Amino acid sequence: MENKENKMKEIKIEKVVLSIGGTGEALDKGEKLLNRLTSQKPARKKSKRRIPTLGVRPGLEVGCMVTLRGKKALELLRRLLQAVDNKIKEKQISDNTFSFGVKEYIEIPGVKYQRDIGIIGFDVSVTFARAGKRVIKRKIKRSKIPRKQMVKREEIIEYLKNKLNVTMLGKK
Repeated sequence: MENKENKMKEIKIEKVVLSIGGTGEALDKGEKLLNRLTSQKPARKKSKRRIPTLGVRPGLEVGCMVTLRGKKALELLRRLLQAVDNKIKEKQISDNTFSFGVKEYIEIPGVKYQRDIGIIGFDVSVTFARAGKRVIKRKIKRSKIPRKQMVKREEIIEYLKNKLNVTMLGKK
C-alpha cells in the first residue's frame, strides 16, 4: 500500500481580490483599470465613517474591488506576481492570506499603458482554504471548523515557493 497524503489537508487558492482606493475621477480610472485587467465589473465600496481631515463622509464611494476565483484567479495571480519580480516579504503573509501591492499596472506582463487611465497601482489580497470550508458558510446546519483547519503561514510560504516560484525576502 502506498502512503497517500490526506486530500482534506491540501491547500488551494480560494479567491484573489484586487482593490483600488480613491474618490471622484481617481475612482473612475481605477474602475476602468480593474475592468480591463479582469473583464469583470468592479464593485464600488462606500465609506461608513466620517473622516473630516480626508474629506470623507458616510455614503461616499471611496474604492472599488473585484473578486476572482478558480483558474482565472490563478492565471492572473501568476501575472501579478511577475509584476513584483516573484518576490514577497515574509511579513506580507499571515494565516489564511497574503497581500501585496502593484505600484504601476504597466509592470504586469502583457498590459500596455492606457492614456485614459494614467499611472496607478492597486492592492492584491489572496485567500487560501482547505476542503471543508463550506461548513462555516452554508445556510443549513452551519458549524464551526477547528483551528487546525486554518491554513498556517508556513504552509502558504511553502505553497508559494513550490507552486508559484516565489522567493521570500526578509524575516518577520
